[in-house]
Amino acid sequence: MPKSTFIPNADHDFLAWFDHFLANLKPEHGVADADLAALTAANADFHDKSRLAGNAALAKQATADKSDSRKASENLIRAEVRRIKARANYTDGIGAQLGIDSSSRAGDLSTANPKLSGNDQTGGVVVLSFVKHRSDGVNIYCQRDIDSDWVLLGRATVSPFVDRRPLLTPGKPELRRYTAVFMSKDQEVGQYSQELVVNCAP
Repeated sequence: MPKSTFIPNADHDFLAWFDHFLANLKPEHGVADADLAALTAANADFHDKSRLAGNAALAKQATADKSDSRKASENLIRAEVRRIKARANYTDGIGAQLGIDSSSRAGDLSTANPKLSGNDQTGGVVVLSFVKHRSDGVNIYCQRDIDSDWVLLGRATVSPFVDRRPLLTPGKPELRRYTAVFMSKDQEVGQYSQELVVNCAP
């Protein structure tokens, strides 16, 4: 099995996956503080190098720097994943939660579900990240206090998806619940993601 099976190929998918991996690391996974700090720094570095690679004036060197940054990030990730999987408390559930279960990328989409993460940008703007794996993208749904059911926000083929709706009441925080499902050939497939709750600040 290729060593990169659980790591997405495309850089934008890798960024979303890396963000999700870091956001879901917990003390019970046994990650040392120094290793977590190194992973966090690598994540920030790759984000920075990716932004610079989009600058036409710097493209050649920036692209090379981005490639080096990704390689360093993947080396740190694989080393940490080996340690996590070697621990006695490792389970398939932990693997699925962290996105390090190879079957989640290689498996049948009919039994898979997206891993969704989100960051509140204040004022009602929420940035939602996901990894589309072998799907064509995801449908993203949301439910607010005024909604009697889930509302389809749209289809996203590239991560991240940005919810730019204003707050229901200006100046008042609100909770939003999000979920997503894979799309393939214009059809929803697989299972809905675990519900993600985001507290939107004014």
